[in-house]
Amino acid sequence: MEKQDYVPKADFAEKMYQRIKSFGIRCIPVCDELFIKNSPSAKNIAYQLSRSSSSAVSNYRAARRARSNNDFFSKLSVVIEELDESVGWLEYSIDADYVSESKLALLIDEGYQLLQILAKSRKTTGDLIKNQEKGK
Repeated sequence: MEKQDYVPKADFAEKMYQRIKSFGIRCIPVCDELFIKNSPSAKNIAYQLSRSSSSAVSNYRAARRARSNNDFFSKLSVVIEELDESVGWLEYSIDADYVSESKLALLIDEGYQLLQILAKSRKTTGDLIKNQEKGK
């Protein structure tokens, strides 16, 4: 990695927070669209998507304030779980013919990109924890 490619940890964390928050905000109109369909199942998807996407945002915020690598790993795992659930609800809303695939394709793609980045970050943290435990 060249020196100009290095992104300080705080800058990376802030950029990730902004991306995750943007993802959550972009889910809001989808929830609204599902809710106005006036179908119990569409409303359920709206509620679930609203909860999981907002939870991903708040839990990433908490992960940034983790007190240890173990705490960060744990909180990041929750973020990944909630983000994955959000992507699942987006895909489900397409499968149920509530929202068109073309309308959600970019949002789903962003969700998968975030999942890949966060999974790599969790793996790196897990490896760091293992190395610290070996050194004890």
